[in-house]
Parts: sequence; structure tokens; C-alpha cells
Amino acid sequence: MNKIKISPLNHTWILDFDGTIVKHNGYKIDGKDSFLDSALDFLNSIPVDDMVIFLTSRTLEFKEITENFLAENNIRYNQIIYNAPYGERILINDRKPSGLEMAIAVNTQRDVFGVPVFEVDEEI
Repeated sequence: MNKIKISPLNHTWILDFDGTIVKHNGYKIDGKDSFLDSALDFLNSIPVDDMVIFLTSRTLEFKEITENFLAENNIRYNQIIYNAPYGERILINDRKPSGLEMAIAVNTQRDVFGVPVFEVDEEI
């Protein structure tokens, strides 16, 4: 599995929801959400001082079931952005004078939790 080195600083995790963390449209197809294999463990491994933001194309009509699902599973997050367009999510950020890259993007296969291992490098 790929390893991505990250700094020991606190991080902001911006995570798509359907097809990345939970089964794509599971809440419609199965009547409820379900985590993809290893996604729950990954979410629980995010340090408490890091920020977690979920992005979803779900409309506000599904806000209550989405947030209830996260609460029932004790998932900590700071914000959920609903009504995201279906197109690409584009992250633009600067590079620190030290050379630290401030933007990392990972694309995964839909409904397969394949996020690489993030490894803290104290030298960064």
C-alpha cells in the first residue's frame, strides 16, 4: 500500500462521503448507510486535534439521516458541506517557505476504501 509522508502538524481532512467512506447511495438503495471496509477504522484513527470536513452531493433533505448515522457510530467531524456539485473537487493551497506541500489529493475507486497509509515524518 502507498505511504504518504505528512508533517507532525495538525491536519485538515476533507473527505467525500458516498463511495469514499460509505457505500455509494447506500442510504437510497439499502435504506441506510454502511461504512466501506476499513473506513471506520480510518476515521477513528484521525487525531482528535485534526479537523474533519465531509463533502457530499447529498441535499439537505438527507441531513438528518446522515448526521444521525455519524452520531450513532461516534464519528467526530467539524463540518459537513451538503449540495456539493457532482464535478471535480479542486483543492488549491500554497507551499510553505520550508517547502512543505500544503495540499495532498488522493483519488480512490468508488466503493473501495483504498486510502493510503499516512505516515508522520518528524523531519518535515
